[in-house]
Amino acid sequence: MMLDGVFKMADNDHGADNGADRGGAAPSLDMMALLRNLFPLPRSLTGDGVRATLTALKADLPSLEIREVSTGTRVFDWEVPREWNIRAATIKTLDGRVLVDFADNNLHVVGYSIPVSGTFSREELARHIHTLPDQPDAIPYRTSYYAENWGFCLPHSLWQEMQDESYLVEIDSTLADGALTYGELFVPGDSNEEILISVHICHPSLANDNLSGIVVAAALAQHYLSQPSGRLGIRFLFLPATIGAITWLAENEDELHRVVHGLVLTCIGDEGPFHYKRTVEGAVVDLAVEHVLAHSGHAFEMMEFSPYGYDERQYGSPGIALAVGCLMRAVHGTFPEYHTSLDNCDFVTGTALAQSFRVILEVIDLLRNNVTYRRVDGRGEPQLGRRGLYRAIAGQKEGGGASQMDLLWVLNQCDGQRSLLDIAERSRTPFSRIRAAADLCLDAELITEVRS
Repeated sequence: MMLDGVFKMADNDHGADNGADRGGAAPSLDMMALLRNLFPLPRSLTGDGVRATLTALKADLPSLEIREVSTGTRVFDWEVPREWNIRAATIKTLDGRVLVDFADNNLHVVGYSIPVSGTFSREELARHIHTLPDQPDAIPYRTSYYAENWGFCLPHSLWQEMQDESYLVEIDSTLADGALTYGELFVPGDSNEEILISVHICHPSLANDNLSGIVVAAALAQHYLSQPSGRLGIRFLFLPATIGAITWLAENEDELHRVVHGLVLTCIGDEGPFHYKRTVEGAVVDLAVEHVLAHSGHAFEMMEFSPYGYDERQYGSPGIALAVGCLMRAVHGTFPEYHTSLDNCDFVTGTALAQSFRVILEVIDLLRNNVTYRRVDGRGEPQLGRRGLYRAIAGQKEGGGASQMDLLWVLNQCDGQRSLLDIAERSRTPFSRIRAAADLCLDAELITEVRS
């Protein structure tokens, strides 16, 4: 185990991994192409931008269900808000020259801005302008979801140049009763237990903090839909942050017992170290993520839970208490591109997306295959040679199979109490090798599964 707050370069039995050349499953979905396609859409908590995003995802994931919950629906202590849509917004000089245009960048307008049309003095307009003096060429991202207001976001350098006495201001938007829209896709398993994968879908034109999680989740969903059924089902949620998770939890409260592991995915498209925020009370998913990262070749940091962040805090709230952690690379609020126009398609790389896809794939596969076995006859070490196990070891693929030592660990530790992950951790061996050894032992009828 590693110390919190300290970066660790993970051990890797197959050599260092600098990104693109590592083996393992590759996504069939072109994640960068999908990210660029979704980037211009004006997403928010609600509205047609969310619907357009989900419709685009459905083209690659036909089984994605697009669900709507009406404005005013009570969801725990909240109500589903009114729906917001925006068609256009500009700031112009009095002679009609366009200085700021929503069509150029949808970060230019504060999310959920009410409609505005009129002439404003520079002093009046200043109360509705948001800039970043420390990043004068970047556009900030701002919202006003639950307080009726309006505003524009623009580069500080542009605002400094705008010295006219008055400007023409137009925001063509609507805030009216409608619905909250989210996407849900379920990959069935062999049991009624499931893994939850949740991403937020409410940020407009932010490539890492929003779209990276969306496209990796879509690639994972497509991968598992094409695979044979596993022990656990996998549920993918594409939700607006906070209110979306709360709405889904309220609408599905009677079925939440099915969720045994979960991950929130965000900011996983940059090339920085991985960060994982543990679940509230600690859970198997925490051990699974740390185990995979420790053998991945990537630098990583394990972080303790805090009630600030993404929707892991909703899933882990006292009356819900689901074991859901949060996997990131860059950590929200700590990198200069965060919630600015600098978080664009150039900040995210295909290499980083592929690395994140493979890490999460390994975590999910581990969770689906983390079985507990016991020896059929635990009286001493069984004879391996007459069962052909030495030949089976020799015949396995380089790097992906089991060694004699892996077999011995499995045969020694399968006491009906320890899971395969427990054995992998105890032996400091990648889970895939312990699982391969267990498969050989199972075929030789040396172990049997313990079912809860």
